[in-house]
Amino acid sequence: MKYIDDYYYLIQLQYLGFRFHGWQKQPDVKTVQEYLEKTLRFIFNHQNFKTLGGSRTDAMVSANDAYCHVTTKEFYDTKWLTNELNKNLPRDINIINIKQVNASFDMIGAVKLKEYHYLFSHGERNHPFAAPMMVGKTNTLDIDLMQQGAKLFEGKHNFKKYTKKTSKKTIFEREVFSSEIIKNNLYTANFFPKESYIYKVTGPGFMHYQIRMMMGSLFLLGSGKMDLKTLEKTLSDWNDELVLKEIAPASGLILHKNILK
Repeated sequence: MKYIDDYYYLIQLQYLGFRFHGWQKQPDVKTVQEYLEKTLRFIFNHQNFKTLGGSRTDAMVSANDAYCHVTTKEFYDTKWLTNELNKNLPRDINIINIKQVNASFDMIGAVKLKEYHYLFSHGERNHPFAAPMMVGKTNTLDIDLMQQGAKLFEGKHNFKKYTKKTSKKTIFEREVFSSEIIKNNLYTANFFPKESYIYKVTGPGFMHYQIRMMMGSLFLLGSGKMDLKTLEKTLSDWNDELVLKEIAPASGLILHKNILK
């Protein structure tokens, strides 16, 4: 959608994904993009605009730092627009900042690095209030072994086994800049368990389900259902006899940070 006099805005936002069916608009389900566009229509009093998200998140996945590009034929003060959106959006979506950008801005190409966090605990059943953000494994996990396994994902590997939706254009060789499991001192609440962990992974881009399947393999490793040698083999394109089925629950995954170029 192009207009003669276009105006372009970059929206930085965050949301709790627990009740949403992901970012992208889909028929008959609640999505973040749908609610954002519905609110923009109300504020603008027209629908002559287009939105484009910088990162697509799956159902129940949250975002602490996400971006959306908005094109419209009307000029709007960014401070006014920020206030109006936050006044009218549901409380599980928050606008952090809005700035005007030029016509050459490329939303898809602008993101040079993504940092995801996967929040989990083990050894006990969590308080129900923790469910929107944290996955609680009731069995005891070998955290030391999982930390060793997380390091195997670093570097360039063939991640063909770590995605479910592919096409002829899918590029399976991906680079992971960092992959580590650390103690959680970032997300706190009085109903969280005393000890929890973050699987922190960074890279330029990830395939559908990739991080959740990486976390799923780490859960298998920590539960004694996979060893380090087998985990290493899953990163080889020639090892077709290994099939991964474990996908970690979506609610523990958070798009923590987008670094723009």
